[in-house]
Amino acid sequence: MARGAKVELSDYELQRQEKIAKNQALLKQLNLEAASAGVAPKPKPTNSSTSKSHKKKPTERKIKEEVAPRRTSSRLKGIVADSEVAKRKAEEEREAIEEANRAKRQRISDDLNLSDIVVAGKSWNQSGNFLRNVGPANPGERTFSAQDVKETTDKELRALREKMSGLQLWEEFEPNRIKITPERIYSLGFHPTTDKPLVFAGDKLGNLGLFDASQNSPEVKKEDNEDEDEDEEAEPEITTFKTHTRTISAMHFSPTESNILYTASYDSSIRKLDLAKGVAVEVYAPTDRGIDAPLSGVEIPRTEPHMVYFTTLDGQFGMHDMRTSSGEAELLQLSDKKIGGFSLHPALPHLIATASLDRTMKLWDLRKISGKGESKRAALVGEHESRLSVSHAAFNSAGQVATASYDDTVKIYDFSSASDWKAGASLTEEQTKPATIIPHNNQTGRWVTILRAQWQAQPQDSVQRFVMGTLHELPDNSQRSMC
Repeated sequence: MARGAKVELSDYELQRQEKIAKNQALLKQLNLEAASAGVAPKPKPTNSSTSKSHKKKPTERKIKEEVAPRRTSSRLKGIVADSEVAKRKAEEEREAIEEANRAKRQRISDDLNLSDIVVAGKSWNQSGNFLRNVGPANPGERTFSAQDVKETTDKELRALREKMSGLQLWEEFEPNRIKITPERIYSLGFHPTTDKPLVFAGDKLGNLGLFDASQNSPEVKKEDNEDEDEDEEAEPEITTFKTHTRTISAMHFSPTESNILYTASYDSSIRKLDLAKGVAVEVYAPTDRGIDAPLSGVEIPRTEPHMVYFTTLDGQFGMHDMRTSSGEAELLQLSDKKIGGFSLHPALPHLIATASLDRTMKLWDLRKISGKGESKRAALVGEHESRLSVSHAAFNSAGQVATASYDDTVKIYDFSSASDWKAGASLTEEQTKPATIIPHNNQTGRWVTILRAQWQAQPQDSVQRFVMGTLHELPDNSQRSMC
């Protein structure tokens, strides 16, 4: 090709150069518009300007902030929504979230010092705090004879009903200010001492709250510069501990030691809370930490304070000797479905009553156990089936059982002749029918904890009483309440 000859460009090359020229013109126009709007980047200082400045600016201390991992946009990365890459990315994110949740709910087997697990309220006072000046407890002790029951007259019963009808809500603090736990309460109990009203509550996330209801509401002194119309209310003193990693489903006070409280949890463990020593010790949990066996009930027989009995959501009943390794337990399969609650006969602890999702209340005799392995079970003494699931079964010292079920009834069964039963005795259908059926709204739904009847452990007269939650309106109709 001769020098100076004109090179002819292809159509493609001409189009490419034309597009480059248009882009450069557009970029120049955008820079001009940004400069006029005051958002263009400032030009870098020249060497001459920097050399004239000899003063150094004081070094500013930079604070490093923790940057939490954030989700990244697949669209900005060019990943198609329905592609295999997007599916794999979503699966990895889901697995990471599940692993974080598992770690958060993982059971802790070490001893827990109360001073280290305070969630809210005042610091734990190990020298006594709530149980200061509290005498020994005797839960389940019968304070009357059968003759006392027979001598009860209608006049006495009428007087008792009048007394119960005259009871009012505690007026020291408004109910909505007594927040014992951060989350929804699943278990609640009064300490059996008569010296002071002590309330314990376990919530959905494993927090245990302690509230001394003998405290008085302090008078709040208003300052001179405060608005006279401003309504200030004092807060009650409440202490809350993180004793479990999951729901505290049940609690039981030691029948022999007033400072001891046992708690069962959905994290598969039972802890012994010693308020005098200020420590919560794990007394039972499966040896394999990977086993998930949520517990629904716990109880200690008065005649065997070293034994702990419990039930699971898988229909099992367990017996553990606290003098042995915490993972050793004898398990009996009593139901194919969830056991919501159980109770020991106070005078005959070999008899247990269970309430199950299979709609039955069943009575078992631990003196006669048959089968091996997963088919091992106690002797079934009798059962009664309700129309819908039974939430809880509770024995009293007279041998009566109270149940609550979703058929909107509270049933009372009479097993007062149990002391005459032989090991493995079998009751007729007539003997297991409820003696009394009380209509009661038990439709708590998914936002309110199931209702459970609880008998008075130490009745001061000849009348057996139990207390149970209700769904009645408060006087001001502001909200539904557990009364």
